[in-house]
Amino acid sequence: MEEIKLLKGNEAIAYAAIRYGVDGYFGYPITPQSEIMETLMEEKPWKTTGMVVLQAESEIASISMVYGGAACGKKVMTSSSSPGISLKQEGISYMAGAELPGLIINVMRGGPGLGTIQPSQADYFQTVKGGGHGDYKSIVLAPASVQEMADHVTLGFDLAFKYKNPAIILTDGVIGQMMEKVILPPQRIRKTEEEIRKEYPWATLGKPDSRKSNIITSVELNSFLMEQRNLRFQAKYRSIEKNEVLYEELFCEDADYLIVAFGSAARISQKTIEIARKEGIKAGLFRPITLYPFPMRELNLYKDKVKNILVVELNAGQMIEDVKLAVECQVPVKHYGRLGGTIPTSQEVLKELKKQN
Repeated sequence: MEEIKLLKGNEAIAYAAIRYGVDGYFGYPITPQSEIMETLMEEKPWKTTGMVVLQAESEIASISMVYGGAACGKKVMTSSSSPGISLKQEGISYMAGAELPGLIINVMRGGPGLGTIQPSQADYFQTVKGGGHGDYKSIVLAPASVQEMADHVTLGFDLAFKYKNPAIILTDGVIGQMMEKVILPPQRIRKTEEEIRKEYPWATLGKPDSRKSNIITSVELNSFLMEQRNLRFQAKYRSIEKNEVLYEELFCEDADYLIVAFGSAARISQKTIEIARKEGIKAGLFRPITLYPFPMRELNLYKDKVKNILVVELNAGQMIEDVKLAVECQVPVKHYGRLGGTIPTSQEVLKELKKQN
């Protein structure tokens, strides 16, 4: 049955993973996401659902464990924060190349380098554009509430298995550490090995006499065959772009000015819109929920409707490039961002919005 709890965003991910029937979590502590693994350890799901929870010896080890679990058709996940996610990039690329589903959570912090433990959105390029080597994409979800942190665990796994592709929840320390009421879904039962064999015939759970061996790998030394594999990947990405776009529009019907923001920046901008409306400024908020696939077509519709667009991000300007591509430079697009873990107020965003008026 459903359950209502008051949780941090990080805690919500942990509880949602247990409720979803996740088979395994493999991680390594780093601020500001450590509560994910800490909550799982406190809840001891291995005693109730059979979920494995393991602190690996490193970030590289943890993503490698996810690769191995995913190859067995298991629902497995990992989490980290910006520098730790950088260490996982090779493994994520391997998963994409081997077409393995899995869920990765990045609770972003300020960088470059070790940077700060304060919130940031400066991993947009790394996450949305690939991050690792090769022509691949990860499905990227950007929650803007604690409820969405929980909901996106289910959504992320469902999309990962639908397309046999890694999925990433891209959030930050604001959403990870804030507390809100969350409705947790009913408990799911983990799939048996027999169910996995039937539903995921590609999984490596031992070879029955009725089929050939399953080989899961990202290597192919024949360049012609590797090109064919890449073309198949690209066709899959086009299918994702066509069918899985998610976004939210607030007060956009009559907007003269549009703010585009994701995650915590969208939460801040939502208050800005409310204040602006009270002052007679017709402003609207467009929030991408999927950063990949990015809502290109949906945002393009505003190029002839609004006077200008303000992109608000906790970085030096990253998503703004996709916004400009979406509107084909047919409307002025400006950027407002704070760096290194600094969080702007709604009034500061409003001040920047008024410059566009």
